[in-house]
Amino acid sequence: MICDDVGNRIKYFRKRLNLSQEKFALKADIDRTYLAGVESGKRNVTILSFEKIVNALEVSMKEFWDFEPYR
Repeated sequence: MICDDVGNRIKYFRKRLNLSQEKFALKADIDRTYLAGVESGKRNVTILSFEKIVNALEVSMKEFWDFEPYR
């Protein structure tokens, strides 16, 4: 499912930055529980929140989407 794929990708880049969910949520200016829900694939991310997350991950949109989904 796409929510799982996006959540796993966010988690991958967040861990690459060596940030906890709490510290990353502060950096992205989003709620930590919202981030946890997105990373676990339980919540749909809004476009505005997705933009904040990608910017905080310090990657381009192209780099974020350049992956093979885990199926």
